[in-house]
Amino acid sequence: MARTLVVTNDFPPRAGGIEAFVAAMTAGMHRLAPGSVVVHTRSQPGDAEHDAQLGHPVVREPVRVMLPTPATTASVARTAAAHGCDRVWFGAAAPLGLMAPALREAGVTRTVATTYGHEVWWARLPGFRCALRAVVERNDVTTVLTAATGAAIAAGLRPGQRERLVTLAPGVDAAAFEPSPRLAAEGDRVRARHGLLGRPVVLCLSRLVPRKGQDVLVAAWPAVMAAVPGAALLLAGSGPSRGRLERAVAAAGLGEHVVLTGGVAPEELAAHHAAADVFAMPCRDRYGGLETEGFGICFLEAAASGRAVVAGRSGGTPEAVDDGVDALLVDGRDVEDVARAVVALLADPVRAAAMGRAGRARVSTYRTSAASAARLVALLDA
Repeated sequence: MARTLVVTNDFPPRAGGIEAFVAAMTAGMHRLAPGSVVVHTRSQPGDAEHDAQLGHPVVREPVRVMLPTPATTASVARTAAAHGCDRVWFGAAAPLGLMAPALREAGVTRTVATTYGHEVWWARLPGFRCALRAVVERNDVTTVLTAATGAAIAAGLRPGQRERLVTLAPGVDAAAFEPSPRLAAEGDRVRARHGLLGRPVVLCLSRLVPRKGQDVLVAAWPAVMAAVPGAALLLAGSGPSRGRLERAVAAAGLGEHVVLTGGVAPEELAAHHAAADVFAMPCRDRYGGLETEGFGICFLEAAASGRAVVAGRSGGTPEAVDDGVDALLVDGRDVEDVARAVVALLADPVRAAAMGRAGRARVSTYRTSAASAARLVALLDA
């Protein structure tokens, strides 16, 4: 049996979009062929308990961040040899994809490296551009999430390297988010936990960083509440912006209307989406487009939950949603634009419900993690 080694910094129990993507792809490959996948990743608090629940081996490197150093590369090569892995998927291309030649010496015959949003700025800055070109040159295939991120990354490559780019879009386990009486009850428990029962609720579930636009949601909330009395904003997730957001909420006197939950465990994602009437993440580009949203897997999770979406135009997000059908695209820097979109959905539950149904149908048909995993296996088998 062909066996794939997944080499990644981004793996649970840490929560995040890339972590969710890599975990879903790994689980999907394991379901397609049990025993065919091994993960080599970094150590984290609570990783032993997490890994014990998986059906495949996970090797943890005792470092805070895995880099393609000689020592780490040798360790990954030993894992590949010990488990008989003949293929490697680099869960994030930059910079771990630089390991590929050394792993070939350990018996690996095929490597695929996946890019996200941060490789966009790698493609634009001279020193990092050279490293990105080396990653593409050393791997058989480099994948991009969307046409938008692919075009930005291709612009930084040599002409002959651009043909090595293929699209590998994320998917989600639609069944895990399917609306049901059980999930509705779990959603009510989330609402009750935060004192939000009986109120219209907008959820933003993402890492708390400036690019995601939680600050714009907070700034827009007085206008939302003026149009939809009692509306509440649930900011779920952790990150470096938490303190700044808490100060903004306090300064605006929104303490009873904007709740910051902290980190959300993967097994509670569906319940948090079930607790919301609308999902909103008004992400935006920063630093002249150097920092951009690669895709936004949270939009797929919201759609799979049957929730209408407000999404910021940034990077690949216009390809993650269907504007006007299951989502409203907004300028994530424009407080008024964000407020208008949120109000439009909260004030018209019939429209929001119809958009939620459309989103669930689209994700269930075209954006499943099973289909994405099969696509990756095909690239590794080629």
